[in-house]
Amino acid sequence: MLDDSFNEVGSDNSNQSSPRIRLPSPSMDKIDRISRPASQRRSLGWRGHKKILNGWKRNSLTPRTTTFPCPGCEHDVDLGERGINGLFRNFTLETIVERYRQAARAATAIMCDLCKPPPQESTKSCMDCSASYCNECFKIYHPWGTIKAQHEYVGPTTNFRPKILMCPEHETERINMYCELCRRPVCHLCKLGGNHSNHRVTTMSSAYKTLKEKLSKDIDYLIGKESQVKSQISELNLLMKETECNGERAKEEAVTHFEKLFEVLEERKSSVLKAIDTSKKLRLDKFQTQMEEYQGLLENSGLVGYAQEVLKETDQSCFVQTAKQLHLRIQKATESLKSFRPAAQTSFEDYVVNTSKQTELLGELSFFSSGVDVPEINEEQSKIYNNALINWYHPGKDKADSYVLEYRKINRDEEMLSWNETEVFGTSKVISDLESNCNYAFRVRAYKGSICSPCSRELILHTPPAPVFSFLFDEKCGYNNEHLLLNLKRDRVESRAGFNLLLAAERIQVGYYTSLDYIIGDVGITKGKHFWAFRVEPYSYLVKVGVASSDKLQEWLRSPRDAVSPRYEQDSGHDSGSEDACFDSSQPFTLVTIGMKKFFIPKSPTSSNEPENRVLPMPTSIGVFLDYDKGKVGFYDMDHMKCLYERQVDCSHTMYPAFALMGSGGIQLEEPITAKYLEYQENM
Repeated sequence: MLDDSFNEVGSDNSNQSSPRIRLPSPSMDKIDRISRPASQRRSLGWRGHKKILNGWKRNSLTPRTTTFPCPGCEHDVDLGERGINGLFRNFTLETIVERYRQAARAATAIMCDLCKPPPQESTKSCMDCSASYCNECFKIYHPWGTIKAQHEYVGPTTNFRPKILMCPEHETERINMYCELCRRPVCHLCKLGGNHSNHRVTTMSSAYKTLKEKLSKDIDYLIGKESQVKSQISELNLLMKETECNGERAKEEAVTHFEKLFEVLEERKSSVLKAIDTSKKLRLDKFQTQMEEYQGLLENSGLVGYAQEVLKETDQSCFVQTAKQLHLRIQKATESLKSFRPAAQTSFEDYVVNTSKQTELLGELSFFSSGVDVPEINEEQSKIYNNALINWYHPGKDKADSYVLEYRKINRDEEMLSWNETEVFGTSKVISDLESNCNYAFRVRAYKGSICSPCSRELILHTPPAPVFSFLFDEKCGYNNEHLLLNLKRDRVESRAGFNLLLAAERIQVGYYTSLDYIIGDVGITKGKHFWAFRVEPYSYLVKVGVASSDKLQEWLRSPRDAVSPRYEQDSGHDSGSEDACFDSSQPFTLVTIGMKKFFIPKSPTSSNEPENRVLPMPTSIGVFLDYDKGKVGFYDMDHMKCLYERQVDCSHTMYPAFALMGSGGIQLEEPITAKYLEYQENM
């Protein structure tokens, strides 16, 4: 019941004398202002509200419900009929505030309250009298041998807190209990017949102890997380810098886009104005020519003047020669005069620029919020081994300019550390230097210019429990090239028991079947923790995988014709199935059986050995974890990094990765993830 109580003790312990308010007593005007319903305050405002409510009297017989507007959310808080007088004083907060005030006014002295002017500097304050005194006044008002001499006094202060916290509902009763339902201190009258009569209460000492323990625990937690807080502050600083840089880059790109628009507009403006000027010049030239023709029709000028001179010609032959052409010109001018038509149009209606569509588009000009689609991480192609390989794809048609891959470690208490970032110009990335046996979260976002897409959905991957152990199949020690086929890279082996088996078929009798063909790793382990992984082909009939010591391998890898053949040895791990039946923790080998798309968990004395509980679907990739120092081996489902089986093993000798095949089958070692591996995947 006290889980959240300490969060509200401070809010319950405050009234009008709190240092935050510092009012000796609330005036009627202020009580009126907070006692009206919120609707009236909103409609009238504080000033109009004040004028209307000043008529309310202190001795009104009508019970009133006081509400107070929360300064944070502006919702009304019901304070009850007593109003702010029903609230506790927060003496703890007063003391804290006073402590900081004293530090702030260390250079300012507190003067004596009883001195005659001019007052002297006080040397002590009486908590019972709530006054400060100089030495002389203190002796006068607290004479030796009187009751006042027993008053409690402290150094000069202005914060006089009472010795006993009194109940606001029963002013003569001291607080001595704590209501767990209301989460506030109460007195015994509140419990007996007041508002808390049916509530569960506890003693003040118990509440004090519980709340103090919780508060101390939370404070210790916050102090313990100081490095995390600093890390998050650093991350916020980086985000602020990144935001500032991206904002400036966005402004620059916006300016660039508008400048391009301005260039297009200027070009179009120049082209339009040039076309208008050309048309205007052509029309003016036509009008000028027409005007000159009409000016020739005036007397003593142009055509008429020339005709008048021709009429003065007396030589008939010369007159006839000139008059014929002149008459045609006069007739043409006469017809033109009768049907006057301007040589060009004065209107430029065809040259009005229609910008309504462009204006509408420019008015809708805004940010291209969906300009970059959210990339999606490809979970099937993303994997983790010695390093993490993260693949993603962009669902949109327009590819992004670049991507930012973010990753961070998730602690076991699901505490998130700050994100690490790396810029990528492709759609895949290899992340190295990851801690073993840890969860990592990965996400990616796309950038197109300064526009950034939201982050993709996070992908959680678990790193192997130990560093990856690199080895290849040993082609010399015990390798049977008649039954096994090893590729050139020595990271894949296949069983090809075929023609030779048929040739020896007459030797196969009832209850007899071929022995396992062993192959081991070319590197041994003598200390530390190691992890390796491989894939068993789905068509494999029977495959055994695990670890074995060097001395045990020497026994197993003897010739099958030897009388002490592994298939006849009781603890060889072959036909006897000794790893299923034997629970001796000191055996120097451990092998599990895989076949027919199943993973068979060996028998155990501590768990159910029913077949349905021991047979699991074969994982796509299987991992082996060997802790040499602790003598422990585990088998993992690589897809989920989940331990399927674990047991003790004797590691007194050098341990080798061991594999065995019978019938058709194949094993492929997981290739370490490197940058070259990524290039190879991209080429594929």
